[in-house]
Amino acid sequence: MGKKNFVKAITSRDDDFAQWYTDVCRKAELMDYSDAKGFIIYRPYGYALWENMKNYLDGEFKKTGHENVYMPLVIPESLFMKEAEHVEGFAPETAIITIGGNEELQERLIIRPTSEVLFCNHYSKIIESHRDLPKKYNQWCSVVRWEKTTRPFLRGSEFLWQEGHTVHSNEQEAKKEALDILKIYENLGKEILAIPFITGLKTEKEKFAGAVDTYTIEALMHDNKALQSGTTHYLGTGFSKAFDIKFQDKDGKVKPVYQTSWGVSTRLIGAVIMVHGDDSGLVLPPRLAPVQVDIIPIMQHVEGVLEKAEEIKEKLQKLNIRVKLDETDKSPGWKFSESEMKGTPIRIELGPRDLKENKVVVVKRYNREKETISIDDIVDYIPKTLENIHQEMYNQALENVMKNTREAYDYETFKKIMNEKSGYVKMMWCGDDACETKIKEDTKATARCMPFDQTPIGEECPVCKRKAKHVVFYAKAY
Repeated sequence: MGKKNFVKAITSRDDDFAQWYTDVCRKAELMDYSDAKGFIIYRPYGYALWENMKNYLDGEFKKTGHENVYMPLVIPESLFMKEAEHVEGFAPETAIITIGGNEELQERLIIRPTSEVLFCNHYSKIIESHRDLPKKYNQWCSVVRWEKTTRPFLRGSEFLWQEGHTVHSNEQEAKKEALDILKIYENLGKEILAIPFITGLKTEKEKFAGAVDTYTIEALMHDNKALQSGTTHYLGTGFSKAFDIKFQDKDGKVKPVYQTSWGVSTRLIGAVIMVHGDDSGLVLPPRLAPVQVDIIPIMQHVEGVLEKAEEIKEKLQKLNIRVKLDETDKSPGWKFSESEMKGTPIRIELGPRDLKENKVVVVKRYNREKETISIDDIVDYIPKTLENIHQEMYNQALENVMKNTREAYDYETFKKIMNEKSGYVKMMWCGDDACETKIKEDTKATARCMPFDQTPIGEECPVCKRKAKHVVFYAKAY
């Protein structure tokens, strides 16, 4: 297949963003559909993206004293029902096992939509004293939520994630934990994904079922919709009282513990696709990319071309750069298109003429800039260029957020922006659920978060004209 046809297979982002997204997921070989609706197959390239995110986060969690555990896949229904608000939030999405073998189960089993109740039940058995605290556990697993409408990585009936569940002796420590993890998530965006997240507190209407406070990282996609990309929750003592998790403190008194939970999922893969991708496919930030450099030999049958390409590959591998040398018999044009489709940050082209001049052509995926450099300079040039690409991709994404963040001081302006431009709109809010509901009904926009900087931009809520209490970022969202 020639280059033109290969690229043509992707719908343009501006023609049909949803179809473009699906095309990229399939053509870049990130996933495939299984025979069970909503359950996708993570192909090696897509799973490698998740592994690179996982490796970064796992390292950061362990640095901060968290330990990995694994909880069962299923939750007895009676256990699941223990925390009323939590159950109400998840009941519509639960998948339930009713038959084991050929016999109907005496008690139905919920396939975990999240594992709060499993952790709480376990903690109630192992925590007795202040000496047992804090407990800082995390698990890497999949969860099942029976979604009616699914889209690869963004919303599935099953998805991969990490979920942390921690237990503390006091409120201050637990609240700090929720905010510390939020910072780790924010740094994941900055250091690995090249995505600037807006962070803040969710409104009561938008928070996690059973939480006292929910904090969020929000990313802005190319189509100006927001994507909730991860959350951390301060749970207070609600779960500990429901599950009887108590400890004897230093003063001899028996007290309930304070808890947190937090998670990010393979939804982050969707964020990377939609923030950075273009009409030729994926555009991957270098620190995330499974392959950071593609080496593509031209006229590879000519003596010396493959040998030199192999030599370059070995030099870069010694620098811990992830390199792929494409020695297949496909045409160079096809290889260029495939490299672009898969979003490899740097492509090195080497042919007989380049070999004669001791040079290579280097192409940056994110802006398609080409540069001819000496083969002798590759060892210095490539690592520096990868770092520059990461920073420039982050800056580009940040500029897009800033360009598409607006302020509204009256409700008509707010509606006009949401209907014509979308993006983030910063507006004051009175704190009443009714105003939040009206905004969603009128514009389909939701409150993404209340930022930590609560410097007022007005005195009244533009929806109801009453006194405003909070600054809120609104957006249409996935």
